[in-house]
Amino acid sequence: MFKMILITSLVMITLSILAAIYRAVKGPSTADRVQALDFIGTNIIASIAIFSIILHTHAFFDVILLIGILSFVGTIAFARYVERGVVIERNNK
Repeated sequence: MFKMILITSLVMITLSILAAIYRAVKGPSTADRVQALDFIGTNIIASIAIFSIILHTHAFFDVILLIGILSFVGTIAFARYVERGVVIERNNK
């Protein structure tokens, strides 16, 4: 019973990731695309955690941490791009 609930939640997360991919491609503004990409990263982390529970292993925890860090850095980079138009400012003095 518990395994069926986990598999159902994986299917639902997959559907929400597909909806977020649609929003990331079709989004009316750049801010919507950034939010959709952050949502995709969060859902990928959740799906890997559920998959790790199904397989009864701790092997995926490093992957979860890596995806979390990359998702955070990507969100910050996109937010800076939306705010200023550049990601890395260079001061040529």
